[in-house]
Amino acid sequence: MAELAVAAVPEGGADPSDVEYVDGLGRVVRSALMQCWHIPFEDCRPSRSFPVYRGQKNFTGWWWTATTGTHVGYESWLERAVLIGLDFDPGVVGIASQPFWLHWSDGKRSRRHAPDYFVRRADGSAGVVDVRADDRIEPRDTEAFAVTAEACGRAGWGFERIGCPPLVRESNLRWLAGYRHPRCMQPEIAGRLWEAFASPQPLFEGVEAVGSRLAVLPVLFHLLWRQLLVADLESALLGAETIVRLSEGGTR
Repeated sequence: MAELAVAAVPEGGADPSDVEYVDGLGRVVRSALMQCWHIPFEDCRPSRSFPVYRGQKNFTGWWWTATTGTHVGYESWLERAVLIGLDFDPGVVGIASQPFWLHWSDGKRSRRHAPDYFVRRADGSAGVVDVRADDRIEPRDTEAFAVTAEACGRAGWGFERIGCPPLVRESNLRWLAGYRHPRCMQPEIAGRLWEAFASPQPLFEGVEAVGSRLAVLPVLFHLLWRQLLVADLESALLGAETIVRLSEGGTR
């Protein structure tokens, strides 16, 4: 997870050292950051609810993650797109939404901010993610992101503010995500697909060498989601002529 370059914390003593979270038993805990940096926040409950009301302009919901087999919340289509990307990342092993409130003082008043996601990686490292489109960042947000980045640095976590992902990649991942559930895995068909794509070839050509599209395509898309088969998801939408090949080593 990349480190985000953010504005410096404003003078006046912003000291992000107080964290409030809801543990796995539903208990609200407030503690100094450096006393709870080791907490598995990926297992904590959301620190706040997702409001739903008539006339609401953003869309909230819960995403079933293949990574953990649990539901993770989102508060906008953009957050969902980022969440799908995290779920697709083979290096991610844990995800939690709204993991904690970060409390600090800007020198004049008390403030707090709940980052969008806490991410645990396979190597044990952790990162915090805030999701906000570039054109929707206000000065108040800039300060919150800067304070959060400093707090994460103290705790030994990474921090990243993610804006709108590339449209083609987002569309391809959203399509593949429809086949992320293990029920789409058919070992016999998967084995034949690995043989068919031992040499890179167009998607439909390899599928039709195995069997009917209706039976084979769901398994192919599942393998692409798990990155056991790979294709270029950045340049164009997946289609009949997309070149598919074996990965150098699947991780899921």
